[in-house]
Amino acid sequence: MQIGLRLHDAKKLPLSECLKTVKEQGFTCTHIALSKLDGQTADPDALTPGYAMYLKHEFENAGLDIAVLGNYLNLAHPDKDKLKEIQRKYMAHIRFASILGCSVVGTETGAPNEKYSYDKEACHSREALEIFIENLKPVVEYAEKMGVILAIEPVYKHIVFGPERARTVLDRIASPNLQIIFDAVNLLHPDNLHRRDEVIREAIDLLGPDIAIIHLKDYILKDNEMTSLGCGLGEMNYDDIIRFALERKPFIQATLENTTPENAVSCREFIEGIKNRIVSEQQA
Repeated sequence: MQIGLRLHDAKKLPLSECLKTVKEQGFTCTHIALSKLDGQTADPDALTPGYAMYLKHEFENAGLDIAVLGNYLNLAHPDKDKLKEIQRKYMAHIRFASILGCSVVGTETGAPNEKYSYDKEACHSREALEIFIENLKPVVEYAEKMGVILAIEPVYKHIVFGPERARTVLDRIASPNLQIIFDAVNLLHPDNLHRRDEVIREAIDLLGPDIAIIHLKDYILKDNEMTSLGCGLGEMNYDDIIRFALERKPFIQATLENTTPENAVSCREFIEGIKNRIVSEQQA
């Protein structure tokens, strides 16, 4: 398992200095979202081969891989013109990733409203799922043409809210270029937190073969609301996730989220401690 960092959680520095710092902190890869990086742009018209090669060389010089190029836009947007623009942006990111040397473009799964807001009845409806699948299809077809994986990230507050729903999307589209970003905390909500370990194991059972990337973060529950934070700072149990990675995805890239520049190293060390313990248990 290769541990990386979500780049916009790193210290705000010019890109080359930022990457050098991330490498010095012991990370091997990053998850990047261009729109969240100072000095960078996600404008589809700006995603030229030259821009891709510039970034590729910066990351190569730092000795870091780009695990995921994020483009978290709403593929269930109800306005047809805005939806077409969103799909165009996804295709631009996919094309950009193919030159960048990044194999995965990552996305969440939206909401059937303009504000991308959580409405359980609407987001979890069968109608919303059908809308998302239809809007996703042309993007996946483009990913196939460009040789890039589009990875969807199930999130309880979005349309693809659980493992069974994600399995449905994978089976309906039936493309090797559609895979999964596995973020266990995003599958959890006060509604199902009492089943936390069961939900995680169900995700591994149903989605395991199609998991391309792992996201790792922690959470605390206060006043019936979940707050995300860096690994080791909350209530999360990572054993099933780390064991899955070691046994079935040995070199998978796993990027930390919700860290700060001050705690990123300790969060990495916390996960590595779990990994080392599980390896020792397996060898005993």
